Amino acid sequence: MKNTLINYVEFKAHDLASIKTFYYQTFGWIFTDYGSTYVAFSESGLEGGFEKTEDPIINGALVVLYHENLEDIQNQVIEAGGKISKDIFSFPGGRRFHFLDPAGNELAIWSDK
Repeated sequence: MKNTLINYVEFKAHDLASIKTFYYQTFGWIFTDYGSTYVAFSESGLEGGFEKTEDPIINGALVVLYHENLEDIQNQVIEAGGKISKDIFSFPGGRRFHFLDPAGNELAIWSDK
């Protein structure tokens, strides 16, 4: 994987079963469940996932970039004027953090390292 390229897109959903049915029937996407609150998808052109939420969904998409060294890229984000909205945390398959760009858009960067 190359550093700083868009690697994944994550959406929010209230009902994972119905969202899986919709995207499978409509577009043929394939799903992998990770517990009861997350499902990943493939065969869509860009891999991604749906996170279950009870909150209202206003902007449900999260663009996720890849970088092999989270600490280094997190420092670069901060130095360039970004604000960390969710510090580095682990999840099945790796670690990631979220940040806000100067316009207030939230993105994430993950690593499998």
